[in-house]
Amino acid sequence: MAQPRANILVVDDDSATREGLIALLESWGYRAFGAAEGKSALKTCDKELPHAIVTDLMMPGMTGLEFVAALGERVQQVAIVILTGQATIETAVQAIKLGAYDYLPKPLEPERLRSILEKGLKQISLAREAGALRQRLESPLGSYGALIGKSAPMRQLYQRLSQVAATDAAVLVSGESGTGKELVARTIHDLSPRRDETFLPLNCPAITPTLLESELFGHEKGAFTSAVDRHQGCFEQADGGTLFLDEITEMASEVQAKFLRVLEEGQVRRIGGSVSIPVSVRVVAATNRPPATAVKDGKLRQDLFYRLSVFNLELPPLRERADDIPLLARYFLETFAEKYQRQALPWATDFSTALGSHSWPGNVRELRNAMERLAVMAPGPNLAAEDFSQFCLNPQVEDTPESEPVSLAEAERQAIERALTATGGNKTQAARLLGITPKTLNAKLALYNKE
Repeated sequence: MAQPRANILVVDDDSATREGLIALLESWGYRAFGAAEGKSALKTCDKELPHAIVTDLMMPGMTGLEFVAALGERVQQVAIVILTGQATIETAVQAIKLGAYDYLPKPLEPERLRSILEKGLKQISLAREAGALRQRLESPLGSYGALIGKSAPMRQLYQRLSQVAATDAAVLVSGESGTGKELVARTIHDLSPRRDETFLPLNCPAITPTLLESELFGHEKGAFTSAVDRHQGCFEQADGGTLFLDEITEMASEVQAKFLRVLEEGQVRRIGGSVSIPVSVRVVAATNRPPATAVKDGKLRQDLFYRLSVFNLELPPLRERADDIPLLARYFLETFAEKYQRQALPWATDFSTALGSHSWPGNVRELRNAMERLAVMAPGPNLAAEDFSQFCLNPQVEDTPESEPVSLAEAERQAIERALTATGGNKTQAARLLGITPKTLNAKLALYNKE
């Protein structure tokens, strides 16, 4: 199916120049139309915003710079090229600051204009696409794709994400554990031109250093003792898409060096292979360490840091976005109530106070797990501060009163019984709800059976 032709508006008070440019643009396959001055051009843009505008600088009534300024925020959706026979550095800088894509002196070089328009239209196409996706992803509840929150730090993050996603550059995401780094990476992918291709996450600490190189770059059959078959690495698997590397600072320094080479050369060689394979992969890397500290401590190579941090996104901890805690808690409670087929209980006032007074060191992940336990085990008829203390706080972190050993033991027994009932007797799922290991759960059940 043929792509629709781009619309280009030519603004010039000289009719011969205007008609000549229109004919030239039409010969290149564009749909071109004209306006004799700035005010009529603005009216045309109000009816239908063109994909690009080629405008003269010096015109009666309204200059080209005044016309661009009058477009306001719409300049972000149009590739604007300003033409003038009186080119100066000052006017060029001013034009770019106002949002123009480029600035060309007269006499015009047609091929240079053609090249600039092609590049500008491609950039604008990505920006418009990202804007349309952003409108579909944003909701009145304060969500942005899989991310939830309407606090000032999150809205700033959403704005950065929309800008970053339209590019193809590497991104380094930093933030404490549990702040949602993988969700950010997925949102970048979903907003990007690569969204129809593979999104491949890889957790670096989960793979032994000896195997990580093979996972990333692949290996040929017989490359080492256990290499019984050829294996495509992550770069080949994610070709055309996005590769998300979680906890990049846990990658060995020698593997980081090979990883950097793939980023710079755009090709990968399998272990034991002799052929370099071209790959097109966007990399989003994440770390829970401050990047500068990681470099200083030798956990992240400085050259790799510079290559990855074309864009650096720092995610705020939950304690710095307190306005989002009730929003997230309600979302998780309703989600898990539906999952476990239980009623979503109303909140008492002291429950909201308890939510806000907790420091949430585990960030959104801790909140999510706490609300899952609460959705399953809270007896009702509403949620109160007592439920929060009993079911949400980790007993290994929070201080427990030594004067009430019996009541705590009974509370623990009831919590285990509710978890087992909610999961149909599945000990593994029950242990996850309780925030303990299956081994610990079995030990506690054995203890109860002896009593």
